[in-house]
Amino acid sequence: MKQATSVIPIVFAVAVDPVDSGLVASLARPGGNVTGLSMGSADVIGKRLELLREVVLGLRRLAIMANAGYSATVLEMNEVKNAARMVSLDAVTLEIQRTEDIAPGFESLRGSAQALYVCADPLVSSNLARINTLALGARLPTMHGVQEYVEAGGLMSYGANFPDLFRRAAEFVNKILRGAQPADIPVEQPTKFDLVINLTTAKALGITIPPTLLARADKVIE
Repeated sequence: MKQATSVIPIVFAVAVDPVDSGLVASLARPGGNVTGLSMGSADVIGKRLELLREVVLGLRRLAIMANAGYSATVLEMNEVKNAARMVSLDAVTLEIQRTEDIAPGFESLRGSAQALYVCADPLVSSNLARINTLALGARLPTMHGVQEYVEAGGLMSYGANFPDLFRRAAEFVNKILRGAQPADIPVEQPTKFDLVINLTTAKALGITIPPTLLARADKVIE
């Protein structure tokens, strides 16, 4: 869309890294006809790993699933590896580019990981049942950034509340329709985050979720 026009204002509601992906020049001053809301920062990834370590006691080996053909998830994968290094986790990657890569990828992880961090993208979204079934078979607790992935059988997620981001995107549109320029509207970060835990999956994995963590959850699936 950005390549198609430099005049018509464009507002994005969800972007992994709008600066590195080239959508805007900077968060404070987008500088063009595009602005909107980012999904968060490296701090959010660090929080996900912290939560995963609360559930998987003694976690040392982490696998990261990412679509290597999707630039946004490659960025996230690299950030996860950096965050894992900071807390002394050994990270291995499970890189996929098509549905047929998923099952062999899990097979390659056999015995080399204690948990799985899943980077969200359309390929993963269309294969949720397959991924969650394989993760359960491999006894791998999963961490996601999207609530719907946990509703589909993943173990837990922590991430920006999407409905809140889209409501706020409408406020951006309102400002532009009232005369504001996208170049002058700073990209905003999420303010509402949700922690979702699937107790059914935890039970299937033989994992006991600490009561203190359950008390902090925004949604518990039983």
